[in-house]
Amino acid sequence: MEFPLSRDYPPPDRQIREGFMRDLTTHRSAGHGHDCCHAPHNSRRGFLKLATLGAGVTLLTPMLTRPAQAGGVDTLLLTCMDYRLMARVAEYMDGRGLKEKYDHIVLAGASLGALNDKKPSWGEAFWDEVEIARELHHVKRLVVIDHRDCGAYKAFLNQDLAGDPKRETEVHGQYLTKLKDMAKQRHPELEVELLMMGLDGKVETLAA
Repeated sequence: MEFPLSRDYPPPDRQIREGFMRDLTTHRSAGHGHDCCHAPHNSRRGFLKLATLGAGVTLLTPMLTRPAQAGGVDTLLLTCMDYRLMARVAEYMDGRGLKEKYDHIVLAGASLGALNDKKPSWGEAFWDEVEIARELHHVKRLVVIDHRDCGAYKAFLNQDLAGDPKRETEVHGQYLTKLKDMAKQRHPELEVELLMMGLDGKVETLAA
């Protein structure tokens, strides 16, 4: 049965609640004496009626408000945590037609974070996330976006690469390639993209 949703007809859960309250008010204000309202017969009948209406509200409301279940996506994204690039990353993914169509893992250093010997638990967490994304959302592609002027390389490798773009690309490429090789060993059917983003949001593909 379909319920009209115009202003003249409130939603069905509201109709039931209003009917519940009208019945309750009528029950309380009916022309009976105080003792009559508490007689066993009337009390039992009124209770059952109110309980039935209340159950209807409880059962109907979840059906009307239940959110859509998560569907499958085909992409898992790994990026750095750098606040300077979060909006740029979202713009890039949106531009590829992937808005709200990918899972997103964030680790300081991106590929370096997943391979960091100083923080081995990060790598363990990353591979666990990959497993979950494949199990729940059936992802078929891993996209890894490193970025220039990455503070994680300064913190973990003691290397400031921003002044030498060629060297910066080379070092990032080493970690990106290693991560891709490990991903292929664990999940041979998984497609892997290796990307490098500048602070201006421009993205280049790094061959592996």
